[in-house]
Amino acid sequence: MVTLEEITPQNFEDFMDMELPEHQRDYLASNAYSIAQAKYYDDYIPRGIYCDGKPAGFLLYDKQSNNNVGEYGIYRFMVDYKQQGKGIGRRAMELLLAELKAKPDVKLITICYKPDNANAQAFYRSFGFEETGLDDIGEMIAVIRP
Repeated sequence: MVTLEEITPQNFEDFMDMELPEHQRDYLASNAYSIAQAKYYDDYIPRGIYCDGKPAGFLLYDKQSNNNVGEYGIYRFMVDYKQQGKGIGRRAMELLLAELKAKPDVKLITICYKPDNANAQAFYRSFGFEETGLDDIGEMIAVIRP
């Protein structure tokens, strides 16, 4: 059973310590950095991904991406390396997209990833994200218009 839970003073260290393997580290900022960002940017919402009640991954989204009300940007999405390949990420993304699509002001959901990350590209496409081009730091932008 996969759930998305609030990051709290009681659980944040479980997520800060999660790391990706060496070959995936260039694709994503650390969870520790993301948790720090969420502390100082009011629009950033961090969530712990749990599987059967245990920490299994992390995500971060912005409820006003590019300062646009109704534009939700998924900035981080990761599953702990030991938990990858079990369907946890797929279920967590389903839950996240359902949560975001239920927001009364949602107009657009965006996600960015390195253009050479074929796994991310296939994964996000499977949810209906459509690529729109590269951003100013060379990452692929993909969107869903609910």
